[in-house]
Amino acid sequence: MLNSLSGKPWIWSFAATVIVWVVTVLFTGGSSSLGLTQAALTFAAFSVVVGIGQMFVITLGPGNIDLSVPATMTLSGTVALKVMDVQDSMILLGLILAIAIGIAIGVANFALIKLLRIPPIIATLSMSFIVQSSAIWTNRGLRIKPPEALADFSTSYTLGVPNVAIVAAALSVIAWVLLEKTIYGRWISAIGQSPFAARMAGIPVDGTRFITYVLCAVLASLCGYLLASFSGGAALNMGAEYLLMSIAVVVIGGTAVAGGNSNVPGIWGASLFMFLVVSMLNTYGFGAGVRLILTGLIIIGVILAAGGKPAAR
Repeated sequence: MLNSLSGKPWIWSFAATVIVWVVTVLFTGGSSSLGLTQAALTFAAFSVVVGIGQMFVITLGPGNIDLSVPATMTLSGTVALKVMDVQDSMILLGLILAIAIGIAIGVANFALIKLLRIPPIIATLSMSFIVQSSAIWTNRGLRIKPPEALADFSTSYTLGVPNVAIVAAALSVIAWVLLEKTIYGRWISAIGQSPFAARMAGIPVDGTRFITYVLCAVLASLCGYLLASFSGGAALNMGAEYLLMSIAVVVIGGTAVAGGNSNVPGIWGASLFMFLVVSMLNTYGFGAGVRLILTGLIIIGVILAAGGKPAAR
């Protein structure tokens, strides 16, 4: 049984999570175990939501990545809160608007990639500047509070589990079903392994890529909507840390960097691990510089380890 588990790419991120959690709790004498667990689930939830979207894109194969995630989060959170205007009756409209913004950005990203033949990394980076500028123009330096009911929901718990973690878990189940039980999941895996072979097999490569980029942007928008509600308002830099984080949790979680193989459980393990590493370093008195260096080294190490195996073509 241990051998079969060790072969699962997601098991290592969870093993690392448990080790870091134990080390942190032991340092505090066990007094913070419940609070640490709830905090880890809460903040990991946001990384999970954006990480799932990035995972879909990276599964499409080399060169596919979405760098517009932070700007999408910022714009959707900013516009949604401005439209809701602290009114509980406008919560649903704000959610619909956030999703619509995600769809529009996803469509624009793929239009740049397909119609103008711009590499995804350049297309989505360019789009991020446009989207972030729109967020700045919309925000105008104001920090609008979320509706009270939405703020209460995003900061509350159900049976001791943070509500945002429950939402992230529900989205994770949907993502797993899409990947493992639908033809769409088989299509993106086939495209990631070999776009040419997938096209020859009759798979709608362009249509599948289009849906994937839209899905990634929608998940980023949902994350921005939740994060702005949780933090008490939308800030222009609220999505900044999720550019690196959305990629890191995908790679550390066991998704193949070369494409063709995705891993939803690993996103959770990696997200929890990344938060707990920061908590552990803070507990031991290390600064942000050490945290960033360690994050970079972890990503490099995982990429090198993944590079040791021949990618499926």
